[in-house]
Amino acid sequence: MKCVKYLLFFFNFIFWICGLALIVVGVIVQVSLHKTFLIHDASASAAPIFIIGVGVLIFFIAFFGCCGAWKENYCMVTTFAVLLSLIILAEIAAAILGYVYRNKLSVIVQDSLNEMISKYQNSTTDFRDAVDKLQEGWKCCGVNSSLDWKGFSIDGNTVPDSCCVNVTKGCGKGTMTDARKVHQQGCHDVLEAFLKKNIQWVIVAALVIAFLQILGIVFACLLMRSIRSGYEVM
Repeated sequence: MKCVKYLLFFFNFIFWICGLALIVVGVIVQVSLHKTFLIHDASASAAPIFIIGVGVLIFFIAFFGCCGAWKENYCMVTTFAVLLSLIILAEIAAAILGYVYRNKLSVIVQDSLNEMISKYQNSTTDFRDAVDKLQEGWKCCGVNSSLDWKGFSIDGNTVPDSCCVNVTKGCGKGTMTDARKVHQQGCHDVLEAFLKKNIQWVIVAALVIAFLQILGIVFACLLMRSIRSGYEVM
């Protein structure tokens, strides 16, 4: 029983760190979507908010597990096992929903970038700086191509300087279709590829956490059985 007790305690310590990590990842994703990527669609916040929520729950559930294992408290260990089972069910449901709505990611990115271009000239300096950093950092221009900036100036052939291969003041004037001076690839494909690539790492992390959760339930059940056996002997 001592072996199971310490294994469960160690597991919950790792689980507690996982919960903290999920909270941090959720916050970073939320900030990236709304500041770095300028995605303002409310549905885009569903995933990071869910991650933060699961992280908070795991953080507190690990507390029950640690205390229950250390004190060999049957009630707390049982509560831990039940809550952990509910978390796994919620994660399965979230994975199914994520798969069903996976194609909406492209639509969200497209709409957000269209809004970015339409608001560029009449927005705040901070907003324009964010758009410029996005285009310069990701080496892209417009939504689907540099032609999306046709309404940027009267001549219809000028893009923001952040679209330039070598960014200098006034480098975007009259160079919209010049591939030597301006990036021709739109930001939509670049950002969508980046987000899809990182979703793979999220899936890997989710599988690792799910494996740890199942181990936690097994250890909890073993400890519950040992504690109950001890009560029966007494």
